[in-house]
Amino acid sequence: MEFGIFVQGYVGKRAETDPLAEHKALMEETEYVIQADKSGFKYAWASEHHFLDEYSHLSANDVFLGYLAHATERIHLGSGIFNPLAQVNHPVKVAEKVAMLDHLSGNRFEFGSGRGAGSHEILGFLPGITDMNHTKEIWEETIAEFPRMWLQDEYEGFQGKHWSLPPRKVLPKPYGPAHPAMWYAAGSPPSYAMAARKGLGVLGFSVQKVSDMEWVLEQYKTAIVDAEPVGAFVNDNVMVTTTAICAPTHEEAVRIAANGGLHYLPSLVFRYHDTFPRPEGFPVWPETLPEYTEELVEALIEEELLICGDPDEVLRQCKRWEQAGADQLSFGLPVGVPKEETLQTIRLVGEHVIPKIDTDPVHRTSRFRRGG
Repeated sequence: MEFGIFVQGYVGKRAETDPLAEHKALMEETEYVIQADKSGFKYAWASEHHFLDEYSHLSANDVFLGYLAHATERIHLGSGIFNPLAQVNHPVKVAEKVAMLDHLSGNRFEFGSGRGAGSHEILGFLPGITDMNHTKEIWEETIAEFPRMWLQDEYEGFQGKHWSLPPRKVLPKPYGPAHPAMWYAAGSPPSYAMAARKGLGVLGFSVQKVSDMEWVLEQYKTAIVDAEPVGAFVNDNVMVTTTAICAPTHEEAVRIAANGGLHYLPSLVFRYHDTFPRPEGFPVWPETLPEYTEELVEALIEEELLICGDPDEVLRQCKRWEQAGADQLSFGLPVGVPKEETLQTIRLVGEHVIPKIDTDPVHRTSRFRRGG
């Protein structure tokens, strides 16, 4: 199993007391990725969201990733996601950004795509849409065109229902063989099998606990055997996200978690991701979950809903995800925990956990592993 971090420009309630909160959040997240690069993490994923106050201010993630391509040396930089709906980002512009980042990173770029985060975001670009599944039709029409834009000397052009382009040379071409590995952000379990049939890796933002992993992974691994890849190769890979806090002692880790405002992030998730099924009894915005206590943190650890503890405990908790079959475990770190304590988690995981689980220190991208 490999490791990553996930950043999204999470500001939370800090802006109520600090006028520079947004700037600090974005700058801190560049530090997290740079430290993850030094600490042996393989991936750093950066979101693309629009209009989602407090939850995600990382809208121009191509700019963010371009900076990190120069500021890092070995970590793979992924779009988690680039939104390729023509009404949000014209597909040709997305293809150009992916190829440019492939050059700037020296083959370290990973192309994740998806359809947006709910009605508040989607209706900003698609006013009047009443069925959020409409975006699936647009994404389905578009995703297979990217490899053609990259691999055809002159792209043959496209005439679809939602966008069109006459024949043109789409430049630059990707750096190195084929094109960057392709991924899909899965917001629901059925999306895993759909992605597998297309030969796409999955960015699993819908798996909440270890016990959920096995059955969604079974769907994916069964379907990918017969994949008809939209790209030049199959990217057989499932990433899942969770929150992680590691400290020198169990007591310190629990204290950090209880004081980190962790209750606020899931409240924002259901504020904006209105296509997600709301758990029974979950408060309706602007009501939020109550602040976490140390007792609740201990219960979340016990239920395998939170990675938290000293390095040995975190190692055991990560091995549970490995045993469940996750190909990659990605930590959503900046959720209100102070910067130094977040950097501490990255350093401790890099020193004590990753070397005992990640067995591919060369960290080749999928397109370089096709030969074995």
